[in-house]
Amino acid sequence: FLVFSLQTGRIDKSYPTVCGHTGPVLDIDWCPHNDQVIASGSEDCTVMVWQIPENGLTLSLTEPVVVLEGHSKRVGIVAWHPTARNVLLSAGCDNAIIIWNVGTGEALINLDDMHVDMIYNVSWNRNGSLICTASKDKKVRVIDPRKQEIVAEKEKTHEGARPMRAIFLADGNIFTTGFSRMSERQLALWNPKNMEEPIALHEMDTSNGVLLPFYDPDTNIIYLCGKGDSSIRYFEITDESPYVHYLNTFSSKEPQRGMGFMPKRGLDVNKCEIAR
Repeated sequence: FLVFSLQTGRIDKSYPTVCGHTGPVLDIDWCPHNDQVIASGSEDCTVMVWQIPENGLTLSLTEPVVVLEGHSKRVGIVAWHPTARNVLLSAGCDNAIIIWNVGTGEALINLDDMHVDMIYNVSWNRNGSLICTASKDKKVRVIDPRKQEIVAEKEKTHEGARPMRAIFLADGNIFTTGFSRMSERQLALWNPKNMEEPIALHEMDTSNGVLLPFYDPDTNIIYLCGKGDSSIRYFEITDESPYVHYLNTFSSKEPQRGMGFMPKRGLDVNKCEIAR
């Protein structure tokens, strides 16, 4: 993968890369506590943690700070703990979630018997005491990693067979995107203390791109984009009905291929910019 200072236009083919993995890199995540540290998960079944030099890369980086080995299949998800330093979660196609002590390179917690099918995504809650996962078996699970137990789960969160996403919100509720039985895209809001019925459930449209939620806890706004969509819809999450309040849609001529948030301190607050 590449790490470079933000610029537009083409990047020179000879630009240095981070290239220690022996298989394709599937996910990367910047450390929230150290701007120079980034983790990557790969098809080579390992997770690697890298130290990027203060002034960026001048030579390709082949030596990670630490290699985390423990998955038996490719690692599709890496996510740093939001509040504890040096704690990293990884989830692989072996249906296992491992929480690592990056300082020692050891696995702290191995949750390998909770998922029977592929894990689509994993989300920490605000203080890092719980995680929620969306899986191919159509279940959303809320897991207490320290007790190593499932504290809440919902079967058929969305009835459709296509991929789902589930993320924790700042207030502890869970926001999910998925598909209905009629292949319509849906979004839903859940209270993990009572997963019987959603707080809110909305049908969107019948496009087949998976809706990826990007959440800003400061403004309680969720931005939904889909691969191949040329629009981004955004919603405010509120305490009273309709709970998921539609704000607006941004449309462009170009379809999206991927998306990522600018960190808050990269925003132009003088122009009242709240997200980029």
